[in-house]
Amino acid sequence: MRNLAFTKPAMIGAAIGALALPSMAQAQSSDTPTVEPYVGASIGIHDLGIGAPNDDGGIYGVLAGVDVPVGETFFVGAEGNFHFGDGPIDQEYGIAARAGVRVGKTGKVFVRGGYQEVELDLVNILGGNPPPGVDNSDGDYLVGAGVEFGLGDSPINFRAGIDTISFDTTRASIGVLYKF
Repeated sequence: MRNLAFTKPAMIGAAIGALALPSMAQAQSSDTPTVEPYVGASIGIHDLGIGAPNDDGGIYGVLAGVDVPVGETFFVGAEGNFHFGDGPIDQEYGIAARAGVRVGKTGKVFVRGGYQEVELDLVNILGGNPPPGVDNSDGDYLVGAGVEFGLGDSPINFRAGIDTISFDTTRASIGVLYKF
């Protein structure tokens, strides 16, 4: 993963806030709810794409976020996640901005972009202890897309998504969300 000087979590968080402010102001002037918070659990597989025999593993975690309606069908939002991993991944965490459209009463199609940090299990990847001083974490920009859908008026929604970190890795996940 390539490191970019401007891809620090605090800077991305500030950018998400700056992008969301105009949308929140517009949403407050309409008859739609001003925010749609949610929490959830997700599982998936993350392929690091390094070509090693042990370069993919499962991820298991939680996420939380908020969407802000902008008009009848469009929405923007922000989301954070934390996952434990197995295989080459000890843990990963990140933040992302979301934008998308509603499909029907409970469906959403979205794209997202943000920052994801990955803590690697180098013993698993290398098959032994790494040399002293080797950094076991790496992070970079994340881009992805996904879908969400609910069943009737239930606050429970289901999600599927696919992401990449700097176009070097592939991360596919599914999840269950509780919408407030």
